[in-house]
Parts: sequence; structure tokens; C-alpha cells
Amino acid sequence: MEEGELYAIETFGSTGKGVVYDDLDCSHYMKNYDIGEVPIRNTKAKQLLGTINKNFGTLAFCRKWLEEYFPRHLMPLKMLCDANVINAYPPLTDIRGCYTSQYEHTILLRPTCKEVVSRGEDY
Repeated sequence: MEEGELYAIETFGSTGKGVVYDDLDCSHYMKNYDIGEVPIRNTKAKQLLGTINKNFGTLAFCRKWLEEYFPRHLMPLKMLCDANVINAYPPLTDIRGCYTSQYEHTILLRPTCKEVVSRGEDY
């Protein structure tokens, strides 16, 4: 950790056992912005990536938002995930029937302190 860097601190609360794990049914995705140019041979996957770049860039998106632009997106999306172009973010769950929530703060490392930049009147 170095001065001037930003960090997201994420904590999870649960009404269950307090241990969260990735659920199997994934609906949220995000483009891998660290990856360079990857050759994509499948036409549909290439078209879907173009749609994602145009409409979401590196912001997170869910599958239901793709329906409007690309109704038959499941297999091309899987191909992009398998090629590490798109990262899948499955929901975090605990035991069946419990509630799970995520909290996040962003901190900035300053020369003499750590500033919580995400703190507002409502949080």
C-alpha cells in the first residue's frame, strides 16, 4: 500500500452462518480491463463483445440488460468468459433462506491519515 492509492473495503453481513460462497447461477458480469487484445474467432462472441464495449465499457452489467441488445447471448457470453475477456461475478450466498448483504467503503491513503471518501450523511 502506498500513498495516493485508493482501496475498496468490502464486508458482507448475513442472517445465516456468516460464511458466504459463490452461488452457481450467475447473472452479473464485467469486462476484464486488464486483458489486452484477445483473438475471438466466433462471430457471435465478437458481436456480443462489440455490444458490451459500446453499451457498458468496463462497467458491470447483468444478463437481463443484454437481452435488449443481444437476445441470444448465453453461448457467446460463455465463450467470452472462457477466454477471460469477461469476468463472471456470481451472487454471494449463505445458507438457504437467509439474507446476505454487501457493504463497501473506499479509502484514500494520504501522507498522515486514511480518508474514507465514500462516507456520506446516509452511511
